[in-house]
Amino acid sequence: MKNKIHFYVNRKSVLTWLMAVCMVVSAVARMVFFGVKGSGDSAYVWSQIVLPVAATILYILIALLDGREHFYKTAIPVWMMALYAAFLVSAHCHSRLTAALFFIALFFFSFLYTEITAGSKGYAPMLLALVAAIPLAFLFYCYRAILLSGEVWALLSIAPDLLFLIGVLLLIFSLKVHTGGEYHPTWGDRPDGRRIRTQPPMDRVSPYIQVTRSESSNLFSEAVEISRIDRYIRQKRREGLTNFGINHVLVAAYCRGLCRYPALNRFLSGQRVYSRGEDIQYCMTIKKAMSADAPDSFFKLHLSPRDTAEDVYHKFQAAVKEIKDAKDESDFDNTAGIMNLIPGLVLKFAVWLLKLLDYFALIPRFLLEISPFHGSLYMTNLGSLGIPPVFHHLYNFGNLPIFMAFGMKRRANEVQEDGTVVLRKYIDIRITVDERIVDGYYYAAFFKHYKRILQNPEILDQPPEEVLRDID
Repeated sequence: MKNKIHFYVNRKSVLTWLMAVCMVVSAVARMVFFGVKGSGDSAYVWSQIVLPVAATILYILIALLDGREHFYKTAIPVWMMALYAAFLVSAHCHSRLTAALFFIALFFFSFLYTEITAGSKGYAPMLLALVAAIPLAFLFYCYRAILLSGEVWALLSIAPDLLFLIGVLLLIFSLKVHTGGEYHPTWGDRPDGRRIRTQPPMDRVSPYIQVTRSESSNLFSEAVEISRIDRYIRQKRREGLTNFGINHVLVAAYCRGLCRYPALNRFLSGQRVYSRGEDIQYCMTIKKAMSADAPDSFFKLHLSPRDTAEDVYHKFQAAVKEIKDAKDESDFDNTAGIMNLIPGLVLKFAVWLLKLLDYFALIPRFLLEISPFHGSLYMTNLGSLGIPPVFHHLYNFGNLPIFMAFGMKRRANEVQEDGTVVLRKYIDIRITVDERIVDGYYYAAFFKHYKRILQNPEILDQPPEEVLRDID
């Protein structure tokens, strides 16, 4: 993103730890001072003690635990401190006009801090002056009588706010800028994807008209001639990949197709479109044994457009082996088992709550990881069951945009131009897609490219020469 500058803080920096010390002393001083002084009514306690102490602790935690990738979240405790300051102004200012001007200044300060830490390049040089000027002016106004009196005990009342400000200034001096051109999260992104912000207007409106995936699904069918794929599979098995099969070829080709068409790795959630970047989350259900009463289990692979067929094979086999060799249930099975213990009415509420959290991008990351409804691609191998493929529906829960099914091999006699008949082998592929992530032209271009890769599977032995990046 050319117009963005992404800051981060390093936990190894001395200034970062000095910030933490100042913040801790600020929180302790606030509790001690107001505890000795007398806390007053409940509104006073919540607005002048609990709120700023919570903001101080949150600032420390964000900076130390998440400051490398999510420094911009320090804007949350800054807004909390602005709210605390607004209550403080209300108590010390008797002029409505002056109070209104301070409220505007606090809003302006918090807004600019949020913009700068979120990556706004134009405002970045103002950060130090912004933090130093407005809060100092605010503190002087609110505590001018105390400062002019010179009483030591009275001066202690300003110490918590001053220490908080010093901590913020120390952290600003320790800021570094991400280099290298890679994307870093900002407001509006999700744990599993970054928001696409440069879509055409119609594409932004469409999700509000077509709300669910079931009403936004398009069905696509293709037959793939597999003579060269069969030869390629036999070659890989001779090279030692004993369980290498058509499933690995189809997945590896899909990953390679995303090198040229990265927008297929988008998803839609909360009426907004996001991109997973180079994190291709491949989902699949397998049986622990090939019998009707054998339990199903689910796994998710994190693949990359840069993966070769051999990379896909090794990741795939490791996941399958882990599931089949596991004595205990998988994380997904354990979670499903716990939910099965919840009474029906409560379970209905729990699922509704999960949908609500998912809509606002608040669903925990560990649940996203074990969920079969959140991913880039779900593929089912119905050929292993000896049946043709089906058009599988998309789930309204979650954000899975593409479901692919392929069936058993079949033979077809084809008449050539010279009148001769040739026996060819095919597999049929059925694909259900969410039409809201890209338009029909893009889907058509991808699937033509995907078929060309399958007709030349040898290219999957080498990493791609180029991997295109989705739009900002």
